[in-house]
Amino acid sequence: LVWMVLGLVLTVLIFRWMYRKSHWRVITRTDGLKIPYRRKYFVIFAILLGLLVYGRFGLTPLAWKHCFVFDDSFKSYLALNPLQNFFATLRLRKPEFNEQKAREAFPIMAEWMQLPDKNTFSYRRVVSPGSMALESRPNVVLVMCESFSMYKSSMSGNPLNTTPFFDSISRQGIFFERCFTPHFSTARGLFALVTGIPDAQLFRFSTRNPLAIRQHTIIDNFEGYDKHYFLGGSPEFNNFGGLLKNIDGLQMHTEGSFKSPKLNVWGISDKDLFLEANEVFKKKDKPFFAIIQTSDNHRPYMIPETDTDFVRREVPEEELLKYGFESLDEFNTFRYSDYCFRKFIEAAQKEQYFHNTLFVFVGDHGVAGNAKEIYPAAWTTYRLTDEHVPLLFYAPYILQPQRRMEVVSQIDVLPTIAGMIQQPYVNTTLGRDLLDPVKKNNYAFITNTAGQIGIVTDDFYLMKNLNSPEEKMVAIRDSAYYFNRYQRDSIRKKLSEFSSAFFETARYMIMNNAEN
Repeated sequence: LVWMVLGLVLTVLIFRWMYRKSHWRVITRTDGLKIPYRRKYFVIFAILLGLLVYGRFGLTPLAWKHCFVFDDSFKSYLALNPLQNFFATLRLRKPEFNEQKAREAFPIMAEWMQLPDKNTFSYRRVVSPGSMALESRPNVVLVMCESFSMYKSSMSGNPLNTTPFFDSISRQGIFFERCFTPHFSTARGLFALVTGIPDAQLFRFSTRNPLAIRQHTIIDNFEGYDKHYFLGGSPEFNNFGGLLKNIDGLQMHTEGSFKSPKLNVWGISDKDLFLEANEVFKKKDKPFFAIIQTSDNHRPYMIPETDTDFVRREVPEEELLKYGFESLDEFNTFRYSDYCFRKFIEAAQKEQYFHNTLFVFVGDHGVAGNAKEIYPAAWTTYRLTDEHVPLLFYAPYILQPQRRMEVVSQIDVLPTIAGMIQQPYVNTTLGRDLLDPVKKNNYAFITNTAGQIGIVTDDFYLMKNLNSPEEKMVAIRDSAYYFNRYQRDSIRKKLSEFSSAFFETARYMIMNNAEN
């Protein structure tokens, strides 16, 4: 109370000083000069301000309870008090972790991760080759696809049929149709892929945090492999380059090293990026591991005029909106991504390396939009579309096709790739081998900058607010409605405990994953 009164007194004194400096100065300079005074404008704006103070069209003025009409708790608290919300979440800018909470959560996480030693506080495990390991020591090409939303693609059954080529190769590989990224962001997507840890820093990318940039990565366990990274633009954006320095012996192929012309601020086109990568791959005489990061499926939605064999389609605006697209440019650019994938695979098929190469395609994140024609309404209402992406392991000469329905995570990609290589690897993080036959509990962790965390399962999506006790669990597929109330309460309690455990563990791991 004392500090509030002192603050109020100080505020009054400051306003008094401002008033004397401005208002009285104007009066002394204009008194007697007959400055025109238009009363009608004053009255109009007074009425307008009065209406704004009232706050709403209705019989009662705007009240605090009206802020909670939103399904998104972040919007509710922002509408209730923007300044309070800003300062309450300001502390979350800095990297934080609580080792004690991580230790308390360890038994829960150890059970979920099926760790061999559940008594020692350590996530490190040496994984030996399993039954899915390939003796041919295949090359690995990991493609991180920009804004590759599942619901916008042909694989989801979207009637606009935007990705017919990718749909065709998904039927020839191991395709996971319910993969989720931990966050909505390219930088966070790259972090999750390379490290196997969700970027659980809510208001700052870990790639830009000097305390979190040193990380162990499974990629270093690919012994005898040449390692490459391809990006059409600059790796300095969001400090991609800083994160990638964790990969020993990585060869960078980025802006300034390509023959192809620059398309826009994101660098050369994705098609040219794929074809230049293919030129590097076909000259290799030893196994290689490569990351290709695309960027064309992004504003400003530019398609090179030189790609004359790509045919734009015209679709009525109401149909675009109905099936998840905001504009014709976005729609055709999404189709252009499929065109680029086709050009890459067609070029690779002509080379010797193709027969012994594992191609992995995964979205860096999804994009929020209208998916109600494709999935239950909860996917759109609670923005699961932000994180829902395709995941494909494609190697037609060495893998048997599968279509998998369980929920998986972006952090599982590297452990799954490593499980296919005939050599042991060290896993220090939360990622799991998706092809391990003893894997159980299909969960994917999600977080966002609104101070919300959650867990997606095969049937439900649980959301928790970090700034309040508020939590909600919604069904995300029709079969979930067969659970009775008591079963739902039991599931909600378990997922609530697990989401907190996952969050605390991820925050701890971000700051404690530098050593092998």
